[in-house]
Amino acid sequence: MKFLNVFLSASIAFTSLCVYSQSTSDTATTGTGLNPSISLILSGGYNRTRQNPDDYKLTGFHRSADAEAIKRGFSLGETELGLYANIDPWWFGSAMIALDSDGAVSIEEAFVQTSRLGNGLTAKMGRHFSGIGYLNSQHAHTWDFIDSPLGYQAFLGGQLKNDGVRVSWLMPTDQYVQLGLEVGQGQGFPSANVNQNRSGHTALTLHTGGDIGLSHNWRAGISSAQVKATVLSLMVDNFSNQSKSSLFSGNTQLLVLDGVWKWAPNGNTSRTSFQLQGEYLKSKRSGDLTLDSNAGGANLTHALTLPQSGWYLQGVYQFQPNWRMGIRAERLDSGTPVYAANALGGTQYKPSKNTALLEWRQSEFSKFRAQVANDYSRVGAPDRIISLQYQMSLGAHRAHSY
Repeated sequence: MKFLNVFLSASIAFTSLCVYSQSTSDTATTGTGLNPSISLILSGGYNRTRQNPDDYKLTGFHRSADAEAIKRGFSLGETELGLYANIDPWWFGSAMIALDSDGAVSIEEAFVQTSRLGNGLTAKMGRHFSGIGYLNSQHAHTWDFIDSPLGYQAFLGGQLKNDGVRVSWLMPTDQYVQLGLEVGQGQGFPSANVNQNRSGHTALTLHTGGDIGLSHNWRAGISSAQVKATVLSLMVDNFSNQSKSSLFSGNTQLLVLDGVWKWAPNGNTSRTSFQLQGEYLKSKRSGDLTLDSNAGGANLTHALTLPQSGWYLQGVYQFQPNWRMGIRAERLDSGTPVYAANALGGTQYKPSKNTALLEWRQSEFSKFRAQVANDYSRVGAPDRIISLQYQMSLGAHRAHSY
């Protein structure tokens, strides 16, 4: 009941932020090589937390040393600038440039993609989000919740990218079936393959789906990836609420199962709809870990084997044309590491998080969201996070994936 009261209080604050935004139609344009289509995503909001975000830990897990904590109070969210164009009859180009609230610039995606290979084949070259799972290939502004699930943060560094090539094949069958193969260098956690001739990222994906009558459709998939790392800088969050810096060299094997079911009366989502989605992620890290002693003594370097897993399940219900509400439940299993006579210490812990969402949209281009989460990522230090967010889309934007 206390959680519900907090959620309702956040909802009232959220509705007070809602303002009128002119409604326009979601018209996608492709542009040309001389006149590319341009889009701009503007976002910002407010976060209130019980625990200090600077002390965030994911007990029993290894995190990227570069991972950023959420910010308390008002802050500017990530700004995304997108450029899209048909280069010629055979190629399409796309780039998404991100600016964080501190002014740092990064390239989320920058790739060229074939337009006329035929036979259901498509090739993509450059930097792109990996096609594993369901959420990973989508830009964050299209997600139903403000933040990514714990499993994505623990195993994919928030979102898995690749600098390389992806080839997909849409099979000539009545039912939707698509196969994908990725090969490349990797880009960011859990990869660290800089200045290497060998491939640092390989992945195989299989997705299938279809319609059930006029009102239901579904998609399910299985993905497998292997990522290499050479001297990857990590933070190890142990079971005593301590964080130790470490360096890892070795392989990480990833398995992702995903499923989505969507319902809308006669396929019409203008008034009401429902979407249920979930993913199961399994990671196995094998290699050598150098653990900082943090006491001026010799660092420990030993072989590491670490199997871990996690899942999330969420449902989002559109109960009015402009209103949606959602609930997400998620849990991780820290597994049992094999490392230097259990030098990582402690006993197993299973971080979890429960989130409730309320969203108001005036159009496809503007939305305001209120989100309340009970976060049990840190053993012995539960957190309650209240988030308010606005998000606006300007310009011509590419159509979103299923």
